[in-house]
Amino acid sequence: MKKEKIKPVFKDKRGDIADIFYKENINHVAVINSKKGALRGNHYHKKTTQAMFMSKGSLRYYYKEYDKKKKEWGKTKSIVVKENEMVTTPSYEIHALEILEKNQFIVFSWGLRGGKDYESDTFRTKPTLIKNNKK
Repeated sequence: MKKEKIKPVFKDKRGDIADIFYKENINHVAVINSKKGALRGNHYHKKTTQAMFMSKGSLRYYYKEYDKKKKEWGKTKSIVVKENEMVTTPSYEIHALEILEKNQFIVFSWGLRGGKDYESDTFRTKPTLIKNNKK
């Protein structure tokens, strides 16, 4: 997991421009709108990396990294992602989203994630990260 604040690269009297990516080949881009209290994710991808840019609102991002040497999942951690922040999910990282308020985020994917490939690299997990983490 990598979290970063996206800052403007240009500003004048009309407003500002922030580059989310520059010179990057991306396979799929989606806009996701969520209602407060919704839960998303609880899965991981074997071949896909995703970056989620929070355009409106916020969410709590739960994640669990896979230790390839030990061949086991680590502990569940979480962070809050706010407007103009981006979190990147590498392959083999379980991730789940708790929607804290009505929000919108843009997902940039490298790998199989769009159209007919939407679920082809998605591996659901049980028990879910959020339910286990709230006990």
